Amino acid sequence: MIHKMEADSIVLELRRKKLLSDIYLCCETGKVSGLLGRNGSGKTCLMNVIYGNMNPNSKSVRFDGEVVPIPFSRPDLLLYLPQFNFVPKEFLLKKVFSHFDLEYSDFEVLFPEFKLKYRETVGSLSGGQRRLLEIYLVLMSESKFAMLDEPFSLLSPIFIEVVKELILQQKVKKGILVTDHMYRHIIAISDDIYLLAEGQIRKIKDIRQLETLGYARL
Repeated sequence: MIHKMEADSIVLELRRKKLLSDIYLCCETGKVSGLLGRNGSGKTCLMNVIYGNMNPNSKSVRFDGEVVPIPFSRPDLLLYLPQFNFVPKEFLLKKVFSHFDLEYSDFEVLFPEFKLKYRETVGSLSGGQRRLLEIYLVLMSESKFAMLDEPFSLLSPIFIEVVKELILQQKVKKGILVTDHMYRHIIAISDDIYLLAEGQIRKIKDIRQLETLGYARL
């Protein structure tokens, strides 16, 4: 069964400036939806509005047609990877994996550098390791949808490729909305692409539109 997350009629004004205007996007299970836009275009704000972290002028967020005003209260439906670290640094990795109901051994297989770190704290990890940990937690959870904000930041090229493969594997069972300034990686893994510019969102039907619209040279 295909599930849908729809963000509709989103209007957001900040300091009397309309940042988002009548936004609509749809994310489906089985697909990766890429969200592109220049710095300051409102991509992070849009994700926070969808998740319920920001109060817009108007919005409707629906899961399979049912309005859910505060999705962050429904981790079975949606989890969000913000740009900042969200797992407390004092937590033991053992506790984190137990909380998310995930097996640490599976994580070790994918990322061998975490071997024997099971009883260490999150704060003992490097910046890149913390990013990998949080990406894994969000993607491997049982939520129907995941939003990833700048997942490739702090990652080496090798780990970027591993994360891209993980995203493609997990889209089989969940819908994924992802944005990153490294737009070529987003293009490579996305089934649908949205471009956010000047407060408006446009679904890209032909990748060459990104060039004609002045977003990027391909």
